Amino acid sequence: MVTSVMPTYGRIDIAFERGEGPYLYSTDGRRFLDFATGIATNSLGHAHPKLAKAIADQAAKLMHVSNLYRIPEQEALADKLVATSFADTVFFCNSGAEALEGSIKVARRYQFHVGQPHRTKVICCNHAFHGRTLGTLSATDKEAYREGFGPRVQGFTHVAFGNLNEMRDAAAADDAAAILVEPVQGEGGIFVAPPEYLQALREIADEFGLMLVFDEVQCGMGRTGKLWAHEWSGIVPDIMATAKGLGGGFPVGAVMASEKAASGMKPGLHGSTYGGNPLAMVAAKTVVDIVSEPSFLEHVVKTSESLRDQLKKLVAKHPGVIEEVRGSGFLMGLKCVVPAGDLQTALREKGLLTVGAGENVLRVLPPLTIEESHVSEAVGLIDAACAGLARHAA
Repeated sequence: MVTSVMPTYGRIDIAFERGEGPYLYSTDGRRFLDFATGIATNSLGHAHPKLAKAIADQAAKLMHVSNLYRIPEQEALADKLVATSFADTVFFCNSGAEALEGSIKVARRYQFHVGQPHRTKVICCNHAFHGRTLGTLSATDKEAYREGFGPRVQGFTHVAFGNLNEMRDAAAADDAAAILVEPVQGEGGIFVAPPEYLQALREIADEFGLMLVFDEVQCGMGRTGKLWAHEWSGIVPDIMATAKGLGGGFPVGAVMASEKAASGMKPGLHGSTYGGNPLAMVAAKTVVDIVSEPSFLEHVVKTSESLRDQLKKLVAKHPGVIEEVRGSGFLMGLKCVVPAGDLQTALREKGLLTVGAGENVLRVLPPLTIEESHVSEAVGLIDAACAGLARHAA
């Protein structure tokens, strides 16, 4: 018999009743160090006092009105995002998948607007993950996600991540409209795009008149140590999708675009009932205000480097369990020798939460607010879990 909650998740049998900082507390009284953060979403940890107060204060005043009217809180967040990015304009939605759908629409509409309606194809990469809607499933490079959902949405093609020859050939096609890339691939296995690769994508897009679209749903909002992951490359996209950490746990997404990219968008062409409502906007602006402070990002860089250095020592200490540390900032992955799920289970049993990824990788996604003491605690738990798995294998 089917459960009342549709069985689309393989859930772990733990329920949490509260959180505080980097910790979650289960209903049976256990404490866990949360290095999963709702899949890179709880950027400020749990129950952050400023974020909790901002949400409570706004909820007591006004949670939702439609986009039929001006929303001052939306305008304030848009101004902040424009001031801290390449973008000239922002559309607000509710999730990463919606942000990607909107970004694809903006890119295709641009080509229509400049008199090239035949240019609709979006060039994506292998290992990519862009969402679970029918459109973003077609942009995602995993056939298992699409099985049983009918024909793929047309207008997407895939090339090898990092292969500029393949990308250039695809971009030269007459129907090419945009390049869509994650600066750091998360779900696919924590693959970081080198700065020179992103720089070359910018050159290719400009040469062939394509929109360059970055998916920073997971890698954005300070997770790599800069507000936006592409900043490490010194170039900018035309369009960018962000979500997850933007709301610090509150559902919110955004399509960010240059004036040129958004030139084809007019009233009535796109919309959202909930997107950009006052409650979501206050939550997101609180997060952006905190994360965009230079001292905050400096802390992310320093603390993430410490974690990376200590994890590399564990690779050398436990070569039969983990073989590589991947990633950028606090978007890290442990490439496992043993099944990644075995290490994830062993860590959870010791009180550390992590997230699986492709390519037998275990994601390590702590809150951006962790201190050195939490790094030491996590490394100790990983060390102990690896030792236990090594003994079991022997």
